[in-house]
Amino acid sequence: MRGWWQDLTDLVLPAECGGCGRARSVLCSACRTRLMGAAPRRVRPVPEPPGLPVVHAAAPYEDEVRAALLAHKERGALVLAGPLGVALAGAVRAGLASGGGPGAPVLLVPAPSARRAVRARGHDPARRIALAAAGELRRAGTPARMLAVLRQRRAVADQSGLNSRQRLDNLAGALEVAAGGARMLAEGGRTVLVDDLMTTGASLAEAARALRAAFEDVGDVPQAVAGMGGPNGTGDMLSAAVVAASPSSFEINWN
Repeated sequence: MRGWWQDLTDLVLPAECGGCGRARSVLCSACRTRLMGAAPRRVRPVPEPPGLPVVHAAAPYEDEVRAALLAHKERGALVLAGPLGVALAGAVRAGLASGGGPGAPVLLVPAPSARRAVRARGHDPARRIALAAAGELRRAGTPARMLAVLRQRRAVADQSGLNSRQRLDNLAGALEVAAGGARMLAEGGRTVLVDDLMTTGASLAEAARALRAAFEDVGDVPQAVAGMGGPNGTGDMLSAAVVAASPSSFEINWN
């Protein structure tokens, strides 16, 4: 049986690599290469949900990348937020470059986790990785901050086991921007929705809908949201970025 001191030690000095299990490494060099070695790419789920922003992913959700995400999300390997945040920052840069290049401050808005999931895990994975990504972007010279302004307005069913249509129905109208959140976003900067994983794109599409609705309510739509177009990304200035996309459960086109 593990003692509390062993769990505490693992937060500072992990017992094994989060990707492959190699001893005494947060994420070994080989697993870092799997996570961050390739250039982030545009990804499209099939079918693509209406209103989905242009999405860039750092890596496919498989093998060592999958293991690292699960270790961080489900097993509390919080130290992995650092390398996962670096990977997410790369996907954010790719999205910014495809939308006209860097320049304005970047506002990272994480897709929210259900309250029950946060309680069960003891942390919010997407929020933690988004915070790490914002720090990585700042270190590289891009003004960035994380704004956790999205929240669930109603309970939703567990998404596992649901198909693409069922996920869209399950999440329809489920998210909203917290009071004052739209004003914070409208102060300036490019809004980028971020998450740790995309399967069907339903969560990111619903998050984008909630942002649009919030700006319509306050009557102050910033440039980052004003040009939003259709599901194919035409005229879409609201980016989205993820650490990994899941080609194994649902079809994902990597461009």
